[in-house]
Amino acid sequence: MINTEKVHKPVTQNDVARASGVTRSMVSYVLNNTEGKSVAPETRRRILDAIAELGYKPNKYAQALQLGNAALADRQLGVILSSADVFLRPYYAEILAGIHTAAYENGYHVRFIRFFDELKNPILFNELIHPEEISGLILVAVDQCLKTSDDEKLIEEIRGRIPPVVCVEWQHEGLSSVGFSRREAAFRAVSYLLEKGYGDVAYVGELDERVSGFKQALLEHGRSDLTSCIVEGAVDMRAGIFAMEKIGSRLPRAVCAGSDEVAIGILRYLNKNRIAVPAETAVVSIDNIEMAEYTNPPLTTINVQKKAMGARAVEMIVNKTAGQDENAMSVLLPLNLVERESA
Repeated sequence: MINTEKVHKPVTQNDVARASGVTRSMVSYVLNNTEGKSVAPETRRRILDAIAELGYKPNKYAQALQLGNAALADRQLGVILSSADVFLRPYYAEILAGIHTAAYENGYHVRFIRFFDELKNPILFNELIHPEEISGLILVAVDQCLKTSDDEKLIEEIRGRIPPVVCVEWQHEGLSSVGFSRREAAFRAVSYLLEKGYGDVAYVGELDERVSGFKQALLEHGRSDLTSCIVEGAVDMRAGIFAMEKIGSRLPRAVCAGSDEVAIGILRYLNKNRIAVPAETAVVSIDNIEMAEYTNPPLTTINVQKKAMGARAVEMIVNKTAGQDENAMSVLLPLNLVERESA
């Protein structure tokens, strides 16, 4: 026979209300961040203290019965990354930090973080990409893995399931996005080098709009013949070293790196070969990740608002401005140059 005295009943919102000396409705406002219902800071603190002391946790099954499954998805966000490599990149770590911080500040939760290829499993797709699971979806750098018509079809299926979708650091026709102009970033970096008198400038980095910005800067500064320009592809530190090894004896007076990670590889090559920076070869890059300040020498770089990109994506979902098709919103965040000692 069960000793009922030892059976612990689940803590309810009524228990929290009694312990904190408020109404159950007030507890509900705090738990759900109910719009239009303000709670005094001292009252909120009492309620949160009571929740912590009593060990209260929401009963999801009861909420589903009362509100319906779709209501449980309210304030739940999904995040899709291009691949696991994103976790290893400090640039994207700052974007993810911005997403998490903004979600917390707005009373939202990150329901899951998954990789794009995982969604090709129809069981997982149907489980996660569903209005009863999430109320908004953020796609981070997914352009890096869109290679086939099936990949594009998957994006369309996502659009059909979850109306509020925001692309971060890339754009897709018909979807809202937040990012920066890669072309402008490279243009400003190369213009800075040219205006400082570095006439022979090479580009080493991703072969995207940054290359167009590189060439535009050369043209606008009087370089009409671009046939001899050095353009090498690179996406990370190792590739930065390899690109410089490939350039070899053609070493330019200055290099524009497509990212700080590529620039770190370039600096590694230059330092190893005792090539003085910037006395012999200057380096300017793009991103301004934290370690850019601590390289040898510290990197001059174009600052990209990484945390702000993640935060703005969340805010677009929260504020219901993340539309699709003719209602899609594209936000490009401003850039600024951070001068250090590499150029």
